[in-house]
Amino acid sequence: MSDKDSVQSVIDGTAWEAFCDSLKATGQQILRPEAPADAFTRAEGWRYLTRLTRIALDMFMECSDRDFPTFYRPSHETAKIGADNPDNYYQRAEINGKYDYRISGTRGTVAYLGLIAIAGGYEDEDSNMRSVGSLDTHGGLDVDADGRIEIILSREPKPGNWLKITEDTIAVLVRQTFLDRNTETTADLKIERIAEDGVVPAPLDPAQLALNLQKTAGFVQGTAKLFADWSESFLDKPNQLPPADQAYCQKIGGDPNIFYYHSYYDLAADEVLVVDVPRIPECDNWNLQVDNYWMESLDYRYLKIHVNKHTAKYNDDGSVQIVISESNPGHPNWLATAGHRQGTLAFRWIGATDIVHPECRVVKTSSLTS
Repeated sequence: MSDKDSVQSVIDGTAWEAFCDSLKATGQQILRPEAPADAFTRAEGWRYLTRLTRIALDMFMECSDRDFPTFYRPSHETAKIGADNPDNYYQRAEINGKYDYRISGTRGTVAYLGLIAIAGGYEDEDSNMRSVGSLDTHGGLDVDADGRIEIILSREPKPGNWLKITEDTIAVLVRQTFLDRNTETTADLKIERIAEDGVVPAPLDPAQLALNLQKTAGFVQGTAKLFADWSESFLDKPNQLPPADQAYCQKIGGDPNIFYYHSYYDLAADEVLVVDVPRIPECDNWNLQVDNYWMESLDYRYLKIHVNKHTAKYNDDGSVQIVISESNPGHPNWLATAGHRQGTLAFRWIGATDIVHPECRVVKTSSLTS
């Protein structure tokens, strides 16, 4: 569509109509035949689409000026995407790979701080959100004596902390990973384009507004389909935790320092999923979380739906056993399903020296409580 046509679509309202029509069509992802059709799961599905819309509006409408980037939260307590990590504080800023940027601030005390530069997004036809550069505390991130950091984002190498970007880079994603949210402090970061002083944001461009509405709807549609497809792919191996396709995880925005597992659980009211991890290798962190069918983490603000390196109760031999069920069988590493009989799971190793696969089995609740 030409700029002239885009402007006309803003004047006559067809840009808005197309935006609304696309959101309406995305509802078909909630009605897919393989997805649970009970009222509870459907209600979470419709809420999920409103959450994706909120995220997309920040991404493409409110925080899309790449000359004046700002960090926003693309996944948080009430807006979740693709097995969002309950231990993470996510931040994202939109950038233009043709320019250089500076991230500065304080390091904080979070156990892990990782940044990836991203090219592509879920709004694209191939849903490719690949990483083109990464930098993290596991691989070495310089912090000065006062706890401050500065990172340069550019195509050409720079001294100090340097995050490589490419000409097609569109964003930088920050993961701050807690071991204990109650005692650790997040990094306080800001981002700015390295440019001449005196430049101010341009007035709203009608043609850009039309494009941003299109991208917003495309992101909601692409994200909903991507993770509904993913949930469907888990259905033939219920109550297991097989390794995910790591290359595919990187393609859709995964951290290259993380080894991922994803799966589907399906438990009767009197059943428990037991997850045994025979050995914990040296690592920055590990965790296991319970998600709903739409791959949203359950409400970790109020419920114990995940466990990590710090919060887990270990066996004497260093192994860990975790149990997942509707009711608490009295196990120290119990995770709640919060009214869900079906849903998805995610397990991850962060910066592990080697990979130890978790082992799963379903038992009757009575076998644990007797």
